[in-house]
Amino acid sequence: MRFGLFVPQGWRMDLVGIEPARQWEVMAGLARHADDGDTFESIWVYDHFHTVPQPSGEATHEAWTLMAGFGAVTSRVRLGQMCTCMAYRNPAYLAKVAATVDVISGGRTEMGIGAGWYEHEWRAYGYGFPKAGDRLGALREGVQVFRDMWMSGSATLDGTYYQVDGAICAPRPLQGTSHPGSALNGIPMWIAGGGEKVTLKIAAQYADYTNFDGTAEGFDHKSEILKGHCDDLGRDFGEIVRSANYNVVIGETDADVEDRLQFYGELLRKGGVADDKAAASVEDLRTQPAVGTPDKIVATLKDMESRGMTYAITYFAEAAYDRSGIELFEQTVAPELTS
Repeated sequence: MRFGLFVPQGWRMDLVGIEPARQWEVMAGLARHADDGDTFESIWVYDHFHTVPQPSGEATHEAWTLMAGFGAVTSRVRLGQMCTCMAYRNPAYLAKVAATVDVISGGRTEMGIGAGWYEHEWRAYGYGFPKAGDRLGALREGVQVFRDMWMSGSATLDGTYYQVDGAICAPRPLQGTSHPGSALNGIPMWIAGGGEKVTLKIAAQYADYTNFDGTAEGFDHKSEILKGHCDDLGRDFGEIVRSANYNVVIGETDADVEDRLQFYGELLRKGGVADDKAAASVEDLRTQPAVGTPDKIVATLKDMESRGMTYAITYFAEAAYDRSGIELFEQTVAPELTS
């Protein structure tokens, strides 16, 4: 199994209490930690502007700016977003940004892309909030623009949602040109989301990777739908790497796990989340698949691997303050799944 690591950027109130002048130092330090080790193949951030579980004045650092910064301070790990919202940036412009980050990083960019869902920030930033069908239509057109820009160096599209007329991508990404990379798209494309009629059909056509439900039942169901779309399109289902995101709460004992869960609740409260909402978030986290002692998490991930989930993107809520959970995962869980 392959592993990625989310670097806290504030979106999930995971930089609360850290002065803004120190936040980049914290993020860069975690990126270097992943880069220096051999557990994590990639590091990730979210593409959001306002915090969850509720909008607040706490910091949320912008995803693609972080991509460029991480590219400059690391040398090995790959750089991804789970996932970029298509409508937040014109796709020709975003293809150019991603190509530049690929050059800065020496060919290490991953493109996570989806239709977007966080209505509050859509409206706050002036994007409106189109119906789901329109958001998905824009996603389909946008990935076509990406692929053309990266693979041929330019794109033209007279679409319903985007009009691009000879947009040039120079330099092109290193991947797919001077560096080995995705044969399909140049920069590897992660189509994120489990929408069965549209998103997974787009994934079947364009994706190098998918990212959807990380529970056993949900993963099996989405995989079956994805395979059906692949069969309909004549695409080899086995070409697509299937991934999932996991909130990891790990401890040597159940009491250690409980301490981390309670820390998460306190973090939310410090960010201004009401007690009842923070408590509900803790209870939701408690029931998730990668919460428990190392043996429990190993068993869960081995079961998921047997179902075809071969790339786990991990998130540790306390990472900006305490790396011991990451280190325990590196020492006890990852070796059981990568040996």
